[in-house]
Amino acid sequence: MNLYKKIKLIYDIVIYNLRIIFANKFIYFLIAAVAFFLLVTGIMLFNNAAVANHDIFSTLIFPGVLIAFYPVIFNIQNDKDSRMLEIIFGVPNYRYKVYLVRFLISMILLAAILILMAWFSYFAVLRIPVFKMVYELMFSLLFLSSLAFLFTTLLRNANGAAVLMIIIGLFFMILSENLQYNKWNIFLNPFDVPSDMSMAVWKNVLFQNRMILIIGSLVSLLWALINLQRREKFV
Repeated sequence: MNLYKKIKLIYDIVIYNLRIIFANKFIYFLIAAVAFFLLVTGIMLFNNAAVANHDIFSTLIFPGVLIAFYPVIFNIQNDKDSRMLEIIFGVPNYRYKVYLVRFLISMILLAAILILMAWFSYFAVLRIPVFKMVYELMFSLLFLSSLAFLFTTLLRNANGAAVLMIIIGLFFMILSENLQYNKWNIFLNPFDVPSDMSMAVWKNVLFQNRMILIIGSLVSLLWALINLQRREKFV
């Protein structure tokens, strides 16, 4: 297979999986995320209070969760509902690759949409470091997406996984004040530097937090892919 055919094959795979990701209710999650972002941005524009980088980070994290939510959690459920599971799982050593590719495409799509939102904030609200902002956001969003994907394979039910993720989100929101500058805070804001902590200590906390999120993402993703090898659980 020459280079052109390989590129064409990759292109066709990406387009096909994007159609699956955008099918059904994803557009509603995307609309809700954009509407929330525009609403909060509008409030910032007409608010006399000073806006900082950490405010933009907080504004983008919730739309990011909404955008990642549907394609990750309902990834397998959509195939089950459309009776595609038997076909996908019938191909040896292929079934887990399908969902891994969709997961990666979902994360790239999420990052691209966040970049657009960050650029909008750059021109409308504050001169933020766009790519650094999205880079920092992806740590939390990748972890949450991997965890949601894992719960979907464990519970074998998208709605159950969605409820569990909502409970986890509410739990961390309740503890947000106590965990604000803690390394175990999955929503740790790197732009919100504490005034009562030295920069060296803060960088260490931030580094440990990022390592926890990366390791948690990898473990969750690998565990989910192992679960997908057990065909009888899903069909």
